[in-house]
Amino acid sequence: MRELVLTEIGRLDVRDAPTPSPGPDEVLIRVAATGICGSDVHGYTGENGRRFPGQVMGHESSGTIAAVGSGVGGLAVGTPVTFNPVVVPAEDAAAYAGREQHHPGKHVIGVAADIPAAFADYVVVPARNVVPLPDGLPIELGALIEPLAVAVHAVRRLPQESLGRVLVIGGGPIGQSIVIALRDAGAGTVIVSEMDAARRELVQRLGAETIDPAAGPVAEQLRERGGLADAALDAVGITPTLRDALTSTVLGAPICLVGMGAPQVALDAFLVSTEERSLIGSFTYGSEDFADATEIIGAEPDVYRALISREIDVIDADSAFSALAAGDGTPGKVLVRFDREEQTR
Repeated sequence: MRELVLTEIGRLDVRDAPTPSPGPDEVLIRVAATGICGSDVHGYTGENGRRFPGQVMGHESSGTIAAVGSGVGGLAVGTPVTFNPVVVPAEDAAAYAGREQHHPGKHVIGVAADIPAAFADYVVVPARNVVPLPDGLPIELGALIEPLAVAVHAVRRLPQESLGRVLVIGGGPIGQSIVIALRDAGAGTVIVSEMDAARRELVQRLGAETIDPAAGPVAEQLRERGGLADAALDAVGITPTLRDALTSTVLGAPICLVGMGAPQVALDAFLVSTEERSLIGSFTYGSEDFADATEIIGAEPDVYRALISREIDVIDADSAFSALAAGDGTPGKVLVRFDREEQTR
């Protein structure tokens, strides 16, 4: 099979590798499509320190079941599926159900350097992490479920009563998914702060209003357009965007930090303490969030196809990563398709 290997920082190569076999309670998935996550790009450039040379990345995937290991029931070969990449030890799965991201010994497929992941023709995952796709969902759209699950979880970290007027900072793929999750949660007005015009146009198509932070302070623009936000989600995660979230919300507002643009940020402490805002962290999702994201996409697949900017062949992955790292202006998700060639080995 083919796999994309981060052979060195700033370089991906296609390598031949043996097709793996599933062990007990595992499933082998024939990968159809894997999305390029922003964290993968930051790993490619070495910015986040969470990807390493020699690693096979990839955690936003869809495909079909190719084989099942012993002890696996209810999952048939040929079934279109995606998988939840947050894995907890089998003996703790029941105790951490719905909050798997809190397990101190969890690993994330695509992040854990020693576990081959989904930028490959095949990937092995625990059967308990496999999620069948809704009937009729085009298989490539299954690769959008993981980033939407991130957004669903982040929105649920905010109190429901704060969702009247919501500011989303960053209109990239996670910000776009947050717009969808907010709509599903019954939010009122959703406003996205995004510098890139193409991304602003995309989130407008999803039903959000937009502002350009380059046109002036975000807080001032919000005041001119109806008032400060009741809540904010920072889908970027750097000092300037976190400050925008704090200054652009009403006193007492909750702020959800879901973007991981920088490992450290400077915090305007008085905007939290004296104005009683709450700063809430959000990382990945629980299994219920993932299942709900699957249902959301399954209900309106034509709407969510707008999130895909382009689909590329495996051989073009390195150039795509390089272009994304250079800020090529791609507004939405790039999918690497692994199902365009018949396997010869």
